[in-house]
Amino acid sequence: MKNLFLAIADGISLVLGYIAQAMVLILIGSMLYEVVARYAFGAPTEWAFDIAYMSTGVLFVLGAAQALREDAHVRIDFLAAKFPVRLRAGIDGVIYLFILCPVFAKLATIAGTRSWRAFVTAEVEHVSPWAPLMWPFYTALTVGLAALALQIAAEGIRALLGPRVETTFKIET
Repeated sequence: MKNLFLAIADGISLVLGYIAQAMVLILIGSMLYEVVARYAFGAPTEWAFDIAYMSTGVLFVLGAAQALREDAHVRIDFLAAKFPVRLRAGIDGVIYLFILCPVFAKLATIAGTRSWRAFVTAEVEHVSPWAPLMWPFYTALTVGLAALALQIAAEGIRALLGPRVETTFKIET
């Protein structure tokens, strides 16, 4: 059962990591279009700024779970490095499962509530001349935060189980 949970968490993180990579392409494409439109044709867009901040926010939040899965987040562990490996893993497991996971799960819940309210009220960006609907952006943030909470739980379980438990869910590139 625990291996199934770990495989599902890893799979979701992996898929969202690929979506985050696609968001980079959207960001680059929109910025290139804006630069050409503004400087070559003297016709700046109304939407480029909104696409830039939304795609940047989404790519960071969607990529966070994959970064955790690959142990790519920055750590400052000068003190923890002096602890025995088993003790350090136990501390990591407790912090992941009982502090970080509930915090990020609550953030995902808050983001989900905000997303639903934006959908129901057809909220738009008020400071933008383009005025895009905000619920797709909030929904992407909600999905990313929920996936991060799920991956934090998986990493906490892995830490408490001892040596890193690998799952069989892998997509070869």
